[in-house]
Amino acid sequence: MSKKESKPTVKIIPLGGLHEIGKNTCIFEYEDEMILLDAGIGFPSDDMHGVNIVLPDMTYVRENSHKIKGAIVTHGHEDHIGGIAYHLKQFDIPVIHGPRLAIALLQDKIEEAGVSDRTKLKTVVPRDIVRIGKSFFVEFIRNTHSIADSFTVAIHTPIGVIIHTGDFKVDHTPVDGEFYDFHRLAEHGEKGVLCLLSDSTNAEVPGFTPSERSVYPNLDRIMGQAEGRLMITTFASSVHRINMILELAQKHNRVVSVLGRSMLNVIAHARKLGYINCPDRLFEPIKAVRNLPDEKVLILMTGSQGETLAATTRIAKGEHRQVKIKSGDTVVFSANPIPGNTLAVVDVIDRLMMQGAKVVYGRHHGIHVSGHGAQEDQKLMLGLTKPKFFVPVHGQYRMLVAHSKTAKSMGVPEENMVIINNGDVIELTADSIGIGGQVPSGIQLVDRAGIVHENVMQERQQLAEDGVITVAAAVDWEGKLLAKPEIHLRGVVTSVERSLLRELTTRTIERTLSDRWAEFAHTFDGELEVDWTGLRTEIETALQRLIRRELNIFPLVVFLSQTPEQPLVKASSRRRRRSTAQIAS
Repeated sequence: MSKKESKPTVKIIPLGGLHEIGKNTCIFEYEDEMILLDAGIGFPSDDMHGVNIVLPDMTYVRENSHKIKGAIVTHGHEDHIGGIAYHLKQFDIPVIHGPRLAIALLQDKIEEAGVSDRTKLKTVVPRDIVRIGKSFFVEFIRNTHSIADSFTVAIHTPIGVIIHTGDFKVDHTPVDGEFYDFHRLAEHGEKGVLCLLSDSTNAEVPGFTPSERSVYPNLDRIMGQAEGRLMITTFASSVHRINMILELAQKHNRVVSVLGRSMLNVIAHARKLGYINCPDRLFEPIKAVRNLPDEKVLILMTGSQGETLAATTRIAKGEHRQVKIKSGDTVVFSANPIPGNTLAVVDVIDRLMMQGAKVVYGRHHGIHVSGHGAQEDQKLMLGLTKPKFFVPVHGQYRMLVAHSKTAKSMGVPEENMVIINNGDVIELTADSIGIGGQVPSGIQLVDRAGIVHENVMQERQQLAEDGVITVAAAVDWEGKLLAKPEIHLRGVVTSVERSLLRELTTRTIERTLSDRWAEFAHTFDGELEVDWTGLRTEIETALQRLIRRELNIFPLVVFLSQTPEQPLVKASSRRRRRSTAQIAS
């Protein structure tokens, strides 16, 4: 088919959020224009040693940055906006549109990262329509979720309307009184929705997800029964939950002290924007509440997921400078563990209980509800929008499959659905949907210092599993050992005697120097130049083979070498020898 005869096509390319929970990031592309919908982070697994956050591989976006016309964010959760500040260090985004709370949180992030000059932030309100480039008109439709100020979006394209639900549930009694705009969804459904991309997180859960308001009476009861200090941990971004906790604190005459930077930040922005309403006198710093009667104190803190540095975890480990657990304390976990965090959360609960605290946790207490719709919520979305094509998003593979079955039961033909993975390119026309290839879709790991490259992660994994052996030796300018090497073992278990290991190591280094010295030492214009870096790598490789063969273990092996500061000079030739590089660890 010639280019003139080819049908207009919108490409939809998710880079995160598929076959996983988190780092939700999606591209919409038409001809030479591209927009981003959300750009979140994921959280590291147990084997990602030292990693703080996980980002999607943005190679495709970076290589096509000239096409970027703007971005939209659906709400302010970290798995939807947390990656933007990192991405702005690699490419500009002309404009980012989003709800007031999300934009306020994002403003802090990009200013802290020093990239606020690389984009323009614009806030939207329900039913706003913004134009991005020539090809996209994005309409923001109020939805209900576990964070205030959340949106579903209708993306008007040259081939039809595409609706992306964002994260959503159907809450008929929202805490903030902001109802899901079903009327607008139904209007789009009547006019015709080309494609629906819908949140699949609770696709395996039957029924409706309960209202956030259903948590209120259970928290009320627990607060009324608590006799001593009350400590509550929840997601910092759960503005509705926090608002209810603050309401109940006033009802039960408790002063609130907030622990955790993210919690303080969200509460400050939510109060400024009117999503949390409470008097200033409700809050006191942690130092001040220590002088109050225990029954008058409520500590609201981060750490519901067992995060290492969060307030709840540090208190559980006895490492918090200002708060120590004592008998009579009640600690409430108003959150369920995210998949992968269960062991960390259970460890924190155990530690708190061993110190004498009464810990309230678990689904049976009714102190947490999901922010994601279950099967009946998803059916309502499908029934209102009546999409021609359907793509389940935001969930692990089994969730996507379950959601597609729900869509089929609602009348969407199986051939009109695709189950995709990160990096798949959906090619959508007015009368067809299919997968038209792939783009890079791996992950990028970040610790406090910056990007953690693959070779560094491999070394960290090796250190964690088998330890490290450091070999230090002095080598002269003739390629000879000046003394037997020093060997240091850290985290290594072996039955081999240290004297034998030292002897084997010495032989290996001497043999490598003897056999390979000529490859790394060359004389140019009377000067000796030695490739010490290459020689170090060669010796390390030989030592690794020795350790694995003789000891049957696989530690990280590091070879450190010291050479004389000045090379020897022969009087007959007066040739000066020098090194081109020092060996470094």
